Amino acid sequence: MSAAGPAWQPRHQVELVAGTPAGGGQDRPARALIKVLESQRLVDVPLKLTNIPGRGGGNGWDYLHRHAEDPHVLAISSPTLITNALLGEAGINHTAFTPLAILYTEYTAFVARADSPIHSSAGLLERLADPGSLTIALATAIGNTNHIALARVTQHAGGDVKALKFRVFDSALYAVADVIEGRSDIATITAVSAAKELAAGTLRAFAVSAPARLTGQFAQVPTWHEQSVDCVIGMWRGVIGARGLKPEQVAFWDNAFTAAAASDDWNAELAHHYWANTYLDSARTGKFLAQEHVAMQKALGDLGLLKAANSKR
Repeated sequence: MSAAGPAWQPRHQVELVAGTPAGGGQDRPARALIKVLESQRLVDVPLKLTNIPGRGGGNGWDYLHRHAEDPHVLAISSPTLITNALLGEAGINHTAFTPLAILYTEYTAFVARADSPIHSSAGLLERLADPGSLTIALATAIGNTNHIALARVTQHAGGDVKALKFRVFDSALYAVADVIEGRSDIATITAVSAAKELAAGTLRAFAVSAPARLTGQFAQVPTWHEQSVDCVIGMWRGVIGARGLKPEQVAFWDNAFTAAAASDDWNAELAHHYWANTYLDSARTGKFLAQEHVAMQKALGDLGLLKAANSKR
């Protein structure tokens, strides 16, 4: 920011919307971002977190969509911003909003109860050859990155991805609880969502979808890639604004988020949550989302998950 100060800055409270419940996949980055924006004094007005769970974040984005041209309402974004529309679960996608940032990427963990009869990733592949024999806890929506990761592994095992049986939850924490309570056999969730239970010994992790092994509780957990399974895929989290934001408003948030992402506090959050630093500013985020739309459309189509009515969106 220049010595004369920004051309625009927030005039009153800023609301950041997370489309999952407290502790969920969009809630965690929202809380971490607010914490860093406040600690680094990058925003001079109060910051409010609003949780509007449902439809893999869709309910939160519908709320943001009703605040056109308002730079004081933002939302956490994730791949379901794109896949919900491709699957016919939403009438809007990323093009209905103003791209502001990609914050990081996190990877999918494949987990079961510690006493599960499935003892290894090889054992999981054997079971996925007959996918109807398993009940899978999934967060937070059909067709999301966790689903695509599981579908790729299932295809490698020779199973029919359309035969997968899911219990879908608004938060990965609920999916973890479902596995521990014995209602689902396995869960495909973001890695950080299983870290506490792995440390407690109540969960077993078979593999992760990362390009290289993670640290901490996942240091001994292999990647699918190192087992010659074509499953390297991550779930990005970002920030979007309502449609119609002015250039000077976008510039303010660009400066704030870029400064936040460069801070030691933010990098400590990345390490704590097993998040990979893939930060992009607003201009690069817009290009990334367009590319991601093409990639997700192809991935869903290849897996037989894309609805014909949405194949040309």
